[in-house]
Amino acid sequence: MAASAQTILFLAPPTAVTTVFSLLKEEGFEVGLAENLKGALGFIRKSRPLVVFSRPSMSGYRVEDLLAEAEKDKDFPPVIVFTEQGSAQEAQGFLEKGAKDYWLEPLDAEKILAAVPAHPPQGRITDTPQDVMDKYSIIGTHPAITRILALAKQVAKSKATVLIQGESGTGKEMIARYLHQMSDRANAPFVAVNCAALPEHLLESELFGHEKGAFTGAVSRKLGKFELANHGTLLLDEISEMDLGLQAKLLRVLQEGELDRVGGMETVKVDVRVLATTNRELQQWVEQGKFRQDLYFRLNVIPLTLPPLHDRGDDILRLARHFVEQFRHQYQLPPLAFSAEAEKWLVSYDWPGNVRELQNLMERSVLLAGAGPISTEHFLLDDTWTPPEEATSEPAVPQASGETQAAAERESAEHHAPAPLSGEGAEHMLGDTVLPISEMERIMIMRGLKQTSGNRTQAAEMLGISVRTLRNKLNEYRSRGLDVP
Repeated sequence: MAASAQTILFLAPPTAVTTVFSLLKEEGFEVGLAENLKGALGFIRKSRPLVVFSRPSMSGYRVEDLLAEAEKDKDFPPVIVFTEQGSAQEAQGFLEKGAKDYWLEPLDAEKILAAVPAHPPQGRITDTPQDVMDKYSIIGTHPAITRILALAKQVAKSKATVLIQGESGTGKEMIARYLHQMSDRANAPFVAVNCAALPEHLLESELFGHEKGAFTGAVSRKLGKFELANHGTLLLDEISEMDLGLQAKLLRVLQEGELDRVGGMETVKVDVRVLATTNRELQQWVEQGKFRQDLYFRLNVIPLTLPPLHDRGDDILRLARHFVEQFRHQYQLPPLAFSAEAEKWLVSYDWPGNVRELQNLMERSVLLAGAGPISTEHFLLDDTWTPPEEATSEPAVPQASGETQAAAERESAEHHAPAPLSGEGAEHMLGDTVLPISEMERIMIMRGLKQTSGNRTQAAEMLGISVRTLRNKLNEYRSRGLDVP
């Protein structure tokens, strides 16, 4: 790996970064993976990564030791700590020891890109307006949806704040991205912040940034999301969860177009179009004193309220067919149709998870239906589904592979009780060696399939990825001439 390449290092189990690896690769990054201090320091000396993301601890490793090494080297890359379950006290402790930031999982590729020095997320959309509409619009002809799309298109080029309300899974972020891509800011950053993910003092720094020495652990200046989104769009997701004190500071930025970094002495001008989403009735929160009325009015310049899926009538089947087409093309399957029973069920179901639930259900049914048609048993509503005959579920295996199959059976006999995948197990495989994450990912996938005797569903669950992702990876390995199950 050339030291001049844009490189990111993760100190974490492979399963913790699988979900963001492909997106980072698309952005042109080389991604390294280490699981102990020695391997990490060797990688840093060789490849000089732009940033290091580290779990607080693993078997034989503590991030405090890495931060101690960082103190000795003025050119050491910034270290961001991320964890599955954290606390404000732990965050403060790591910041005091020199960590640049502290995140809660799951990792998000856009947030990672925003944190990479000199690499804020830039808009890369070069599509025509129709392409953008096809990519970001919400499928449907229900009057409530057509009205929302028409209004969104009309106001997209303005700087007016938009408040997007609706139940979880109705497509609020899709509308936000549609507004950005149809605006004059499409080639500038689109930055999203989850206001419920961080406590107040960390969210303030996340939004507005801080100066070096602003608080214990602030070892360098940090630009906030408003500055990273300058000339672009900032999405404030779950805005209703923001603390009242921070709401007052946000109101000033919206009204004056300027902010003060935490600990800063000068005012910073920003030009940002703000969008906000919430799954709560925000007017009720105002009445209950949980949300500032003046901020509500400032955000609610253009209100968009997405209806729940169960209120959209025939749009349910339109969306279902759209997702089936999307997934069957992705998995290179023949055209699929619904049985009459399946269509009746889809229309009558209440859809508490809305469009997101429908999308997930359609992916599942496409994977299970084979040649079709899709019936209710493929929705896995109960335990009625049974696997198809082996001859129809997988391509025929050439006779020459009998030797390989016999070897696989011998391996299976030797491993009656497969151990779960873990960072510790991967560390024994790695030692002090640092592999490209693509190679480590392949090793872990092969190990997962081995431990589950080739059961892709169980392997995907063990690896923390979707069956779709696993299948795509196996197809990729086959195209490279590798021997895969």
